[in-house]
Amino acid sequence: MTQSVCILGATGSIGQSTLKILQQHPQEYSVFAVTAHSRIVELVEICKQYKPKIAVVPPHKVDELHQLFVQHQLADIEILSGEAGLIAVAEHAETDVVMAAIVGAAGLLPTLAAVKAGKRVLLANKEALVMSGDIMMQAALENNAALLPVDSEHNAIFQCLPQNYFSAERNGQPKLGVSQILLTASGGPFLHHTIERLQTVTPAQACKHPNWSMGQKISVDSATLMNKGLELIEACHLFSVKEHFVTVVVHPQSIIHSMVQYVDGSTLAQMGNPDMCTPIAHALAWPERIQTHVPALDLFQHSQLNFEEPDTVRFPALQLARQAMKTGGITPAVLNAANEIAVDAFLHGKIGFMQIPEIVERTLNRMENKAAASLEVIVQADQTARSIAQQLVMDKGS
Repeated sequence: MTQSVCILGATGSIGQSTLKILQQHPQEYSVFAVTAHSRIVELVEICKQYKPKIAVVPPHKVDELHQLFVQHQLADIEILSGEAGLIAVAEHAETDVVMAAIVGAAGLLPTLAAVKAGKRVLLANKEALVMSGDIMMQAALENNAALLPVDSEHNAIFQCLPQNYFSAERNGQPKLGVSQILLTASGGPFLHHTIERLQTVTPAQACKHPNWSMGQKISVDSATLMNKGLELIEACHLFSVKEHFVTVVVHPQSIIHSMVQYVDGSTLAQMGNPDMCTPIAHALAWPERIQTHVPALDLFQHSQLNFEEPDTVRFPALQLARQAMKTGGITPAVLNAANEIAVDAFLHGKIGFMQIPEIVERTLNRMENKAAASLEVIVQADQTARSIAQQLVMDKGS
């Protein structure tokens, strides 16, 4: 039976990789809905090829999309708009699988809607879990949703854990013989830069990742190691462990995607070429496996693998994220919001690279922590943190 897939963020790199896999398996999967934020022409091309039933865009893009649909004889595709449209397709009765690939806090509500609707949710939006981890995981449990990680690192951890790991009690302690999670990091493009060199790096340099093809925001996060910090928080929620059970290991080759250590001295690693199609295919077909175009790993070509500790002096964002997870409450949401504002400011030339973690830290220091008791509290914290971070950016520019 064909499964209907809703792709939140169809024009981004994760969305494109997802479509590539669906194209390989037309008997198993069909595209039910696609969404885009600004790349409307690309969305139309996707609609021409995959013929979804619904397309979702921001309200100010509806007229443009409608005109293009008429022009390309796609007028039978329904157009929805805004956050309400995203939520509608995520929880739609005809949706079986949701690829949650909208970047940043904008992906929170539609991802949560899919979880509450009991869908199979392929989680590529780490920010949604960073902001509302306890709420998201509880919703998945209560609604019998399959929340499957697509980030290559979390997908690797998922593959290395015992099969019945998730049926054990969620109490912050590793279970079933697991002793430690080893979260690998490439180190980004500036791994061996001095602090002096980091002061002068440009957005173009920060967006040029040595191993992965990613969007601008996540590329900058990878360069600051904030991406690894967000992934650390995500791992704590997904695998129900406290932050001191997650160790970040810098592994520049990005061949081992993450590891799990066991009490008997074993360390299990998941390896593969750095291509997001592999974890997407795994989450899409789990517990089965489906073919992708990704070639098998050539161990003779990758004869040397290196590992080192992260430097939190040159890359303080990682330590900020670890402390945010330890503090809990709304702090991870504040961290994420401030980082989104700071990264955007860096990409637009308003602040320097090393000012990104500085603005995040100053925002954290200005906000009083409280329990993340509801979605409303989290959203309010997100908005307040953005205002503070925006003011800090303006102060830097003056």
